[in-house]
Amino acid sequence: MEDAQIVGLFFERDETAIEETANKYGRYCLTIAENVLSDFRDAEECVNDTWLRAWNSIPPAKPVSLKAYVGRIARNRAIDMARQGKTADKATVCIDELSEVLKADTEGPGEEEVTEVLNKFLAKLSPAERKIFVRRYFYSDSIEDIASRYNKSANNVKVTLNRTRKKLKGILEEM
Repeated sequence: MEDAQIVGLFFERDETAIEETANKYGRYCLTIAENVLSDFRDAEECVNDTWLRAWNSIPPAKPVSLKAYVGRIARNRAIDMARQGKTADKATVCIDELSEVLKADTEGPGEEEVTEVLNKFLAKLSPAERKIFVRRYFYSDSIEDIASRYNKSANNVKVTLNRTRKKLKGILEEM
């Protein structure tokens, strides 16, 4: 079933929408949650919460990409669970790495402005840098997994991430 049809089911408040979403994107969301939480049971709970949050947010939201929409919900929920003390290992490491770069500044730019800058920043990165950055900070992949996926050394991945964070920090400081 196409995403638009599934979103239509959400708008009709047809519970089949949850079943279709789970069938189509369940494994994808589970992988995201497992990468953040490192615990299968917590990841399953996270994915179940994802379906509920999608049900409660569509409508009014009308996502163009249902995959990206539920993936973001799953990732955010997994990070919330990690912050609450549920197997915070991988999520904490990734969050800590970016914390210096993305410090919350009450007088600084708002969330929408930072999102826009981040999107532009990612678009300017080389494909290799962008893939490594997204694998680490969206999917919470380990350095070793990223290195294996892209046939690089772990040190090369660390250096790439460090340089990319420094570039992002420089851009955000100019705001």
